[in-house]
Amino acid sequence: MLEIHDLQKSFGDLHVLRGINLNIQKGDVVAVLGSSGSGKTTLLRCMNFLEHADAGTMVFDGQQVELSRITHAQIHALRRRTGFVFQNYNLFANKTALQNVTEGLVIARKMDKHQADEIARAALDKVGMGDRCNHYPSQLSGGQQQRVAIARALALQPDILCFDEPTSALDPELTGEVLRVLRDLAVHKTTMIIVTHEMKFARDVADRILFMDGGVVVEQGDAKQVIDHPQEDRTRKFLASYGK
Repeated sequence: MLEIHDLQKSFGDLHVLRGINLNIQKGDVVAVLGSSGSGKTTLLRCMNFLEHADAGTMVFDGQQVELSRITHAQIHALRRRTGFVFQNYNLFANKTALQNVTEGLVIARKMDKHQADEIARAALDKVGMGDRCNHYPSQLSGGQQQRVAIARALALQPDILCFDEPTSALDPELTGEVLRVLRDLAVHKTTMIIVTHEMKFARDVADRILFMDGGVVVEQGDAKQVIDHPQEDRTRKFLASYGK
């Protein structure tokens, strides 16, 4: 479904991504691991064009684009096929859970409000938030807000869902709420790439692990194989810091 070749990104003199290659098949769950500053979030942001890559190519269902020369029209078309869930929810404080989910459907997709409401309610039901449609973010816990954010991404029916450390702002109890939703999405073969520090979740739910360090992919492969039997010293040291 998606291939990325030789992705490069610098911020001034800081070379953050140094030739990333990535291949995602339909239904894959790919967990991206690595220490802070390894380039994980920048990778996701370049994939969603929230950052402009300096070099590299992307092939999405056979359509190839040069990332350094991509046009606004190409970005718009590709963004319609990906969903992004941020660390800190990014909900509109003055809109209800339902309105937060319908916003993108009505504004970006020009959808009829009645149809948008139906799709949004179904997405909120899917993440266990159907009974909170009329609640504002201030009336929801962090875990509930993140589930609304996931529903917002799901409602757009993307081909790939990208998650940037979706549980990093949550305490352990609320983390469990969000991970249960992600597990359910994985069971239903939702294609996902997830930046996470949840090692047990990554081992049990992901199909593949991508371990990054210093802006490069140090090791990748079957999730259980990489976590239980890492081949690279840098991977072993990283996992040891999590007691693995």
